[in-house]
Amino acid sequence: MGGGGNSTYGKKPFKRSKSHFADRITADGRDGWPVEAGRYRLVVSRACPWASRALVSRRLLGLENALSLAVADPIQDDRSWRFTLDPDGQDPVLGIRFLSEAYDRRETGYPGGVSVPAIVDVPSGQLVTNDYQQITLDFATEWTALHRDGAPDLYPQARRDEIDTVMAEVYEDVNNGVYRAGFANDQAEYEGAYAGVFRRLELLTQRLEQQRYLVGDTITEADIRLFTTLVRFDAVYHGHFKCNRWKVTENPILWAYVRDLYQTPGFGDTVDFDHIKRHYYQVHSGINPTGIVPVGPELSGWLAPHFREELGGRPFGDGTPPGPVPAAEEIAAAGRP
Repeated sequence: MGGGGNSTYGKKPFKRSKSHFADRITADGRDGWPVEAGRYRLVVSRACPWASRALVSRRLLGLENALSLAVADPIQDDRSWRFTLDPDGQDPVLGIRFLSEAYDRRETGYPGGVSVPAIVDVPSGQLVTNDYQQITLDFATEWTALHRDGAPDLYPQARRDEIDTVMAEVYEDVNNGVYRAGFANDQAEYEGAYAGVFRRLELLTQRLEQQRYLVGDTITEADIRLFTTLVRFDAVYHGHFKCNRWKVTENPILWAYVRDLYQTPGFGDTVDFDHIKRHYYQVHSGINPTGIVPVGPELSGWLAPHFREELGGRPFGDGTPPGPVPAAEEIAAAGRP
């Protein structure tokens, strides 16, 4: 499975379990993990929507130099996320071949799955946290001393109640709803999840018809969390997870909204469509036993004008766009329009 806590599927309804390792890296270090430049390594898969939140947040806030990045192969094996994209098949900083090794150093015989995003303490090689819901909130609020000049406020204090409400609805019906549809084991379970996905997307469409972003007139954590599902929707969730009432490209408002974000520095430059498709179609053998990866959809439309700026809004608020993508983190040609 992609990250975001451990997930189980089989005969029971799909259930995403809570992150087991919920320590926080904070400014005051109250959990024993103080914010410190260069100490930690963020492990992601570009295929995983939960890990992609951390990629976007890290870029927008300019944490690239403070928090190094390990990108796992989009194809796991039974030993978990693996570093086969790196020379000699091991992460050059952590010196491990599988993310499970960092979990084992934290807790021997840990019974749950190995998920991304994960933050590892480089000196000890131990996992610190896999709490995908909290990691990005802490990037926005606890890592401020290491933010770049001009970093946006992704979780503004005055808007947090509204942001939290929107994120909870999006999580239940959209972020996790597509998984509940895709891994359903009976027709009624699938149809319930399917209905929830599109009911919420219709409500979000109404919300975004008159405003450029989900909460207020700037990009917030809520937009990041909706983006990582919408950007995958037509490529995997529409067909592979049977969420096929319509494609995002057939909804003019959502399609313009997600294109607007994709074209905003920090969003699309973290997205690898090749990794996304290969992961879902080749790893989920129960859904796609042939392992054949679709050639489509056509990606060129992601770069088409969106005209959302006509609604106003200030993407970065009082801040500025992030700088260029570090050369080592650029998306390969196969993964972008």
